[in-house]
Amino acid sequence: MIKVICLGKLKEKYLQELVQDYVRRINKYHKLEIIELKDEEDLEREASNILKYIDGKDYVITLEIEGKALDSISFAKLLDETFITHSTITFVIGSSTGLSKRVKDRSNYQLSFSKLTFPHGLFRGILLEQIYRSFKINNNENYHK
Repeated sequence: MIKVICLGKLKEKYLQELVQDYVRRINKYHKLEIIELKDEEDLEREASNILKYIDGKDYVITLEIEGKALDSISFAKLLDETFITHSTITFVIGSSTGLSKRVKDRSNYQLSFSKLTFPHGLFRGILLEQIYRSFKINNNENYHK
C-alpha cells in the first residue's frame, strides 16, 4: 500500500481532478490512500495528527526541501526496492510551515523534489505523477518523457 499524508484540503477543482486522475492510474498498479489532515498552526499538534496514521512497520518518506534529490529512474528504484522489505510506503507532505522534528525523526528517507517552493495542491499532483511514472518504469511500460 502507498499512503500519502497531506496537510490541508484541495479547494481548486482542477487540482482535485488532477489528483483523482493519478489516484485512478496508480490504483491499477498498487493500492493508494490519500489522507488529508487539518493544517494546524502548532507543528507539535500537527505532528501528533500525522503520526497517528503511520504504522510502526511503514517505510516513511518525508518530502523536505533539505532532502535528497533523485531523478525519476532512481525514485522508481527506491520504491521498487522498498516494497521488497515493506508492505506500506507512507509519504508525508508537510504544511507551509514544514514538518516537526518528531515527524522528521520518524522518517526513513528525506526526499526533495527541488529547492523551489511549490503550492501544496500542485505538489501533491507532482508527487502522484512521479509515483505513477515509477510504476510505468518498473513495469517496463512506455510513458511520455
